[in-house]
Amino acid sequence: MDARLTTEQRELRTAAARLADDLGPGSVLDLDDADRAARLEKAVAATGWRTMRSDGASGVEVAVVAEEFGRGLVDAPFLGPVLADDLRRRTGAVDPSEAWTVAVGAAALDAKGSERVVTLDGTRLLAGRVGSLVPGADLTRRTAEVIGPLDPAGELAEEDALRWHALALVATAADLVGTSRGAHALACDYAKVRAQYGRTIGSYQAVAHLLAESLALIEGSVSVLRHAAWAVDELDPAEAVNAARIAKAYCTRAARTICETSVQVHGGIGNTWECLAHVYLRRALTSTDLFPVRLKEIDLGLS
Repeated sequence: MDARLTTEQRELRTAAARLADDLGPGSVLDLDDADRAARLEKAVAATGWRTMRSDGASGVEVAVVAEEFGRGLVDAPFLGPVLADDLRRRTGAVDPSEAWTVAVGAAALDAKGSERVVTLDGTRLLAGRVGSLVPGADLTRRTAEVIGPLDPAGELAEEDALRWHALALVATAADLVGTSRGAHALACDYAKVRAQYGRTIGSYQAVAHLLAESLALIEGSVSVLRHAAWAVDELDPAEAVNAARIAKAYCTRAARTICETSVQVHGGIGNTWECLAHVYLRRALTSTDLFPVRLKEIDLGLS
């Protein structure tokens, strides 16, 4: 495989990064800015990225957008709608005239603005309606109740069900990589300006080594994610799922370490509501619980 992004994929990453930087929350207070949120929602809807799979986008391209949205803490729905769109592409059972998201367990994921919910039970497709939004740990993505019972909406071939599961794992792993990058950048910026004993704290080895370790974890996460994202469409379905599981397991552990390091580097301010570090940590913990992976599911002797 060639893990390098194509010219078009690099342009997609640049566009997603620009949108996240321009309209994503730059502070905790920005999360309550209704005008900013409305402009962000309008911009994300205009890109058409929520239906990028039915438009022919690859798993790599979904991962590129998910990563940049995680880095910028984009608080407009993407993950749930794009996974629902992939199911629609495979079955035609999801009506594109309605706003759809996916359910994980009893909750509708990334459900703000969604009307309908779809989930996969083995190879059976089940559909229902989205209920009221419910509070959650993640301050950037809202979950909602699922109004049951869910009705049968179609059947997937086993190969398609496996590829969808691989995509779901890859998309959440990409969000974790982006969240890691954002938390690390936040800590680095703080370490460059916060001074103690007449020197910036980033000049001290105790802090610099923590940040260097985080960067090494990010590089490993990017590497394993790129392979898994490529595998979604290119490898045998079972191999694609296995690669996605490995990526999710690695990125999960790395993201938690990196986000907790960001809080630690910020010191006392990192434990306050006003610091964005806890918003990154909350998002990382939420993505960890989406389509969770257990080590015993990975057949490569990992421990």
